[in-house]
Amino acid sequence: MTDLSPSIPRRPLLSRQELVLILITMIWGGTFLVVQMAMQVSGPFFFVGVRFVTAGLIMFVAFGHLMKGLTRTELFGGALIGASLFLGYFLQTYGLQTISSSKSAFITALYVPLVPLMQWAVLRRPPGLMSWIGVALAFTGLILLTGPEAGALTFETGELATVLCAVAVAGEIILISRYAGHADSRRITAVQLLVAGLLSLALMPVAGESIPEFSWFLVFSAVGLGIASAGIQFAMNWAQRSVSPTRATLIYAGEPVWAGIVGRIAGDRLGPLAMFGAALILAGVIVSELKARPDKPKAPHIAEAG
Repeated sequence: MTDLSPSIPRRPLLSRQELVLILITMIWGGTFLVVQMAMQVSGPFFFVGVRFVTAGLIMFVAFGHLMKGLTRTELFGGALIGASLFLGYFLQTYGLQTISSSKSAFITALYVPLVPLMQWAVLRRPPGLMSWIGVALAFTGLILLTGPEAGALTFETGELATVLCAVAVAGEIILISRYAGHADSRRITAVQLLVAGLLSLALMPVAGESIPEFSWFLVFSAVGLGIASAGIQFAMNWAQRSVSPTRATLIYAGEPVWAGIVGRIAGDRLGPLAMFGAALILAGVIVSELKARPDKPKAPHIAEAG
């Protein structure tokens, strides 16, 4: 007997938008190793400056017809977010001069459980139970990842800079949530990228950092990561129109995993305790996003990433 009932199309396991987010997360993971290698021929201020000026100019060129409508809120909010973006990436890049790309990626991921704590401090919104559990897991993992011996919380300069990077990224996310609802995402993104890059270049003489000697690797890595930053941000803005914040964050949690894979291929080896600590940080990132309430739309964050 022939079944004439209409067939129900099966929903794919992953949507196109989710596949794009997975792809850009893989790209993020690979950028940590590129930055670490670039630090052998450049200072952090110059590298961050060229990277984000390139990204900002790409956004201005791509969406130049929209920039005429730039508002005061977009300019002011973009400048604040750009300052936080600069601080986060500078500290991350500075830390990569002395710590491995794998360790940097996992420490940077601390920004996810830190966001609820900063919201509590700034916006007076107390964290929920899952956020506290996530913070506890992530902090325990940090101790194991950074300590040369089990449970020894001893921060080297690079590790401390990367922890402060995670704090800066968490602050950036809060600023984005503050201004995103009152701004065009393309205009404010272009402003913040350009501000981050120009601020970094402007501080070079203050920090006593000189322009490095010409290197094709430096050119390709800085400009290439600038192009990647602009493309990743555009992809995030597009994909997160239909992907929930929680599901997107769970995908982003794979960033340090991909960084660890790339680092291991390049010869980076974390010890057993450090690997366990990295796993706890990853668990803290995921648990902190498992809130017992329905997803509410919120603006995609821009820090992405490595």
